[in-house]
Amino acid sequence: MNAADEDMTIELSMAELREVTRYAVACAEPALAIFERDCPDDPRPRAVLDEARRFAAGGKRTKALRVTALEAHRAARAAAEMRYEVAADAARAAGHAGAAAYLHPLAKATQGGHILMSAAHAARALELDAGDDRNVGDEYIEKATGLASTIVVSVLTRYPPAPSGRGRVGDLWRKLDASLRQPATDR
Repeated sequence: MNAADEDMTIELSMAELREVTRYAVACAEPALAIFERDCPDDPRPRAVLDEARRFAAGGKRTKALRVTALEAHRAARAAAEMRYEVAADAARAAGHAGAAAYLHPLAKATQGGHILMSAAHAARALELDAGDDRNVGDEYIEKATGLASTIVVSVLTRYPPAPSGRGRVGDLWRKLDASLRQPATDR
């Protein structure tokens, strides 16, 4: 895909956005316990997952959803400042789950992050929690592959593949992206 192609728009229905959000929430949820263990007085990641669940279940894309997604990312920064890197990735997973509802219909590789970064950050949080065991993150990516519905895969494949960069989280994102782009019989 060349730069001109990246200016193309992609058809997205509200039902597809809800399914993408449902998937992102399912991917982020296992990491929430890690965040709440390390930062028990910070409700922001749970709040965004609650708002995202409401949207996925048929609710409107509200200002509260956008605000709680941003707040979860602020919770991640606060956790990182306290050197709770595991909790920071868990909060980022939640923030990305809320942001999934705002997937843009622009054919840009970075938009795939709205679909898959909740899983990538959750995988990173889980592997860091296991002493930086990369096998744990890779296993979670396999699990996240299995959670994706045909609708999620259909939406993802309308976008270019995941871009390079972003360290280990980027590696996990690209691994999940490549896995979901394989025919279902190869997964």
